[in-house]
This record gives sequence, C-alpha cells and structure tokens, in this order.
Amino acid sequence: MLSATVRVAGDLDVAEECAQEAYVSALQAWTRDGVPERPGAWLTTAARNQALDRLRREVTLRRKLPLLVEPATVDPHDLADPADPDRPDAAVPDDRLRLVFTCCHPTLAPEARVALTLRLVCGVPTPDVARAFLVSEPTMAARITRAKKKISDARIPYRIPGRAELPERLDSVLTAVHLLFSTGHTAGEGDALVREELCDRALHLARTLAALLPEQAETRGLLGLLLLTDARRATRTDEHGRLLLLADQDRTRWDQRAILEGLTVTAGALASGPPGRFTLQAAIAGVHAIAPSLEQTDWPRVVHLYDRLLAVWNTPVVALNRAAAVAFADGPAAALPLLDELATDSRLADYPYLPATRADMLRRLGDAAGAAQSYRRAMELTANAAERAFLEQRLAEVTRAAGAEPTPG
Repeated sequence: MLSATVRVAGDLDVAEECAQEAYVSALQAWTRDGVPERPGAWLTTAARNQALDRLRREVTLRRKLPLLVEPATVDPHDLADPADPDRPDAAVPDDRLRLVFTCCHPTLAPEARVALTLRLVCGVPTPDVARAFLVSEPTMAARITRAKKKISDARIPYRIPGRAELPERLDSVLTAVHLLFSTGHTAGEGDALVREELCDRALHLARTLAALLPEQAETRGLLGLLLLTDARRATRTDEHGRLLLLADQDRTRWDQRAILEGLTVTAGALASGPPGRFTLQAAIAGVHAIAPSLEQTDWPRVVHLYDRLLAVWNTPVVALNRAAAVAFADGPAAALPLLDELATDSRLADYPYLPATRADMLRRLGDAAGAAQSYRRAMELTANAAERAFLEQRLAEVTRAAGAEPTPG
C-alpha cells in the first residue's frame, strides 16, 4: 500500500499521511457498508486517490502562485500506467521490493538506508530495529528521523531505480531482507519465538531478488541462507512453545525440500567466485543442515568458515558465533578467553546472547555458580518469553547443582 502510494506522492511522509487518511476513510465506510471483497485493494486505491488529490491541488496552486510555491519533485512516470513495461520501476517486479530499493538510496548512510527500510517498508518496530543494530531505541529513532529529514531537505526523489542502478544499492537491500528475516526468526519480544509473517515476507523478497539479479552471487547466497535456516522452523519449539536448542531438535522433521533447495542455491553461489558474507553464512548453515546430530557436526569446518566470514564481515556478533563454534570444536575452556575479549566491546553490553553463551560454557565446565550468574544477566536482557522461559529453566538446573556442591574452602 505504501509502495503504491509513494510512487504517486513522490514523498514518503506524504504517502504515509495518505495511507493514514485511507484507514480513517475505511473505518467510516466499512462500518457503514461492510468490509469490501478486496480490502487491501480498497485501501491502496483510497491512499493513491488521496495522493492524486494532493498533487492536483499543488498543480492548481502552482498555476495561481508560481512565485510562492516551489516546484513539485514528482517524477511524471509515477502517474503512468502501472502495467506499462516501459515504466522505470518495471525493472523491479515486486511492489514491496521496489520501495526497498528506493529507500536504499546511495545518498544515505548504509545503516540509515537499512533502518529506514526495516521500519517503514517492512513494518519492523523501532525497538527491534535498534536491537538488530546493537543500539538503543532512542538512538535508532533519531537515526530514522534524520534519514527522513535528509531525504526531505535534499529533495531526494522517491524514484524507482533503473536496472543499471540496482547493483550499487544491492548490499543494503540484502542486509535489510536478512535483518527482516532475523527479526522474524527470533522475535525480540513477545510470547512467540518466531514471527512467521516476517520470515515468509523475507523469503519472498529473497526469492524475488535471486530471480531478478541471478548474476549477483550474493542474492543466491542470501536465499540459500534463509532457506537453510528456515528449514528448522517447525522444530525450534516444542508443543508448548518452549525453546529447543539445536541439540534437542528432531532433525527428521527439518524441511528436507527447503534444505535441498538451499544447498543447491548455496553451491551455485560458492562456485561464482570469492564468497561474500551471505554466501559464507549460507555455507555455515549448510554444514548444520547435513549433520546427522550436533555431535557429528563438522565443527572445525564451521570454525574455518567463520574465520573466512570475519575476514569479510568483522562484527562482534560474528565473533560471538565463532566462539560458540570453537567451544564445540575444541571445548568450552578454549572459547572462554574469546568471550572475555568480546565482553570489552561496548556494542555487546546489552546483547543477551553474550551472557547466555558464557552461561552455557560455564555450565558445561561444571561451574554452576558462575553459570547461574550469567543466566541471570541474560534474563535481564531478554524480552522474548520463549527464550526467557528457557533461561529460567537452565538457571533452576544450575542453581540446584550449585546448592548441592560443598562450599569452597
């Protein structure tokens, strides 16, 4: 709805206002006449009509007051027939993906592009966007506001990029789709572990990107990563919604069709040249997908792939995931110094998976008291009910173990 409206309005703020006005009109009309057969189309048409009315008023005003009103920045192609194959936006066949590419304008900073896309195009709440970037909610809200203001002040037109312009925006688009999936794969808050509608939306966008730009290996890498990760969706919680770790999941229930497709797509991406960050993550997911069990996973291979991933994408979250892999490859004692180093990184100060990982390693080493302390810290930082319930269960287990041990000294 927003994508269709911004193509007419030429301004995201105006498009949002028109969408809100369409909702108000729907509340009035649908209460009186009933919900129409195609409510989405009704809303989209109403929002676009609102935008067209504004444009007509602006045209009339410009004719009457040519010296007092600045010219509109609307691309005339936005008023063309949407079915016209010669439209500039015909290069991107999906409405939502069009707006993703549009928001990822090269004039904006990369993080601002992705944050703006997640919040406005994908509907991800600001707190979840903030968690994805390891910043506070006020910081992220200010970042999004500044991005919108820069677009307005610089008069950056909301023009759908032509096919030749897509590659320069691709990395930001892939990042936005990946973070959208990650937000759905493990919800930042709420009762459910997974927000399935976000996962499905991200998978649809990834498929569209891979079909749109098959010559770009990273589009296939992203699709492979999402397919291989999502193949475990049905086994990540038990019948009561409780979190199940990789070791406890029933691998016979993993989606074998998705795994086969994901492995095939990933192999093609790996064969296309030096792998990028999404292709390397897909390769890691592929190692897990083919392993008969947690113990039989090729952990040295996983650590090697994380080493390669850090070489092209050095982030603290990747380093944390590598440390977890080292704990399985060489034992938790070998990984604890890596966690000590990561604990000095301010970006992970409120990241719940750092203390949760430390707690698990200490538990496996028999340090029940230390594990309990780390589990409590992880619980303080966790807003998702399923993850919190799992941490509470583990805390109870190590607390009982600590109470059974003799007091040192």
